[in-house]
Parts: sequence; C-alpha cells; structure tokens
Amino acid sequence: MTRRNFLTLTGSVITLALRGQAGSTAAAGEVPDAVSPPRVDLHVHLDNSTIEQVAALGVERGVKLGVVEHAGTKENQYPVVLSNDAELLAFITKLEGKGVYKGIQAEWIDWAGCFSKETLKQLDYVLSDAMTMPGPNGKRMKLWDPAATIGPAEEFMEKYVAWHVQCMAQQPLDIFGNTTWLPDALMPQYDILWTEARMQQLIEAAVKHNVALEISSWLQLPKLPFLRLAKEAGAKFSFGSNGRYPKMGLIDYCLESAAALQLTPADIYLPSPLGPKAARA
Repeated sequence: MTRRNFLTLTGSVITLALRGQAGSTAAAGEVPDAVSPPRVDLHVHLDNSTIEQVAALGVERGVKLGVVEHAGTKENQYPVVLSNDAELLAFITKLEGKGVYKGIQAEWIDWAGCFSKETLKQLDYVLSDAMTMPGPNGKRMKLWDPAATIGPAEEFMEKYVAWHVQCMAQQPLDIFGNTTWLPDALMPQYDILWTEARMQQLIEAAVKHNVALEISSWLQLPKLPFLRLAKEAGAKFSFGSNGRYPKMGLIDYCLESAAALQLTPADIYLPSPLGPKAARA
C-alpha cells in the first residue's frame, strides 16, 4: 500500500478535492497581483498520468505546479525511487520545457548521498516529510501502513516530534510536507496530541533551518492554531496538494488559510534561482 493510497482510503482527508472546484480555479494565464499569495502547488506527482496532462491541467486551473518524484536509496519501497544521478537526470529531462517546477520528495535522511551537487542543482527544490520513521527495530517504518507499530499515543508523539526535528536538522530541505499529519488511529486525538509545546518544537526547527512548512490542501492540515503560531514565529509556508491526476492544483484550503492569516507573497516559499539548498550546502 502506498502512502497516497492510504490517505485516500481514510476518508477523513478527501473532502477538499470534492469541494467547489470552480471557486478554486483562475483563468489560464491570469497574472497574480503583488498582494495575494502566489497560486502554486509544489507537491504534485505524475502517478497514472503524463507530464503533458499535468502541465495542461495546471494552465487550466491557473496554478503553477511543482512535480516531485520519490528519491533516496532503494531501501525505500515505492514503485519509483530515484537513487542516482542517471535516474534523477532522466526525471529532470522529462520535465524540461513543460512550465513546471522540478523537485524531489526525499526519503529518509540519507538521500543526499545518492546524488552529486551538480545534478541536484538542476532541481528547483527538495521536499520531505516525517511519515516514514524509525520503528521499534530501528528499521524504516511507514506510518500509514496498518502494520506500523504506533504504541501508546503520548510515547509515539514524543518520538514523532523528535523525528520531525531531526529530519529538518540533518537534511538540506526546502519544504517539509504533510505537516502535523498523524496516523489514522491517532487522528481523532489531533487537537489533544498536538499540544502548543509540540507545535512550537516543529516551528522552531523549521525557522532555524529555513524550511518552509507545507499547507496541505489534500489533508487540510496544519490547522489554523499551528499556522498562527508558525506565522508569529516568522516561518515560511508552501502550498501543496500531494495530488495525482486530476487532483493537483486544487489549493482551496491553502488559499483559505492564507486569507485567514493574511499571508502575503513574502510569507510563501518559491524556488530560488540558485537551486535547492542541497546543491548549495
């Protein structure tokens, strides 16, 4: 079972994709103003589609898309895992000239050693998350897998928060995705388990290491209390759908959150012309 399939099956996270698409789209070619946050979706996958289909959908919805592929060692189990320069270059070449940002979704904390800085420089950004973390035996554990060992909620949260901090501290990341997501069994306790102290630990790590926190339109997370704390701390945000065709570019929750927080373009991460931090570290 893939991470995305699990999120689809939970039911609690699919409502946004079914809501008012007409209200979330802009005319193709619409020019953004200097006050409103940019209409971007930096968490898009090509699963079951082509880059041509995805690029056309971005134009139709008036959203600049960023396409990512899983990347890291082959120890990470996905249908596609880019693990060396040749594989990454082939992915980059496929996206060239298509009007999209080029990124990777980095897996675990050892991915950077798979690639040269020269190749990484051809990317626009690197995104990662904490949804795979060390299990009881120290091996990589996919938290969305029903077989994952979660254990007592409070003990899990202490390890989970520490893992977020470690991921941001030990990797040259530009974006931290799926922020504040919890395994399905714990999601009903979200407001209890995500204490202010725990939220602050994530936010402090993001600010210290200059990592943008993703506002996920698919998950409708993080919730506003977290986002308000993050804004007060000076964190940057990114917009993402984690979308597979045709559900990319649906960024209603991102835009609604931005409006509620009065975010400006300066609060939103966009890729640097210098390339991702991984190529400059």
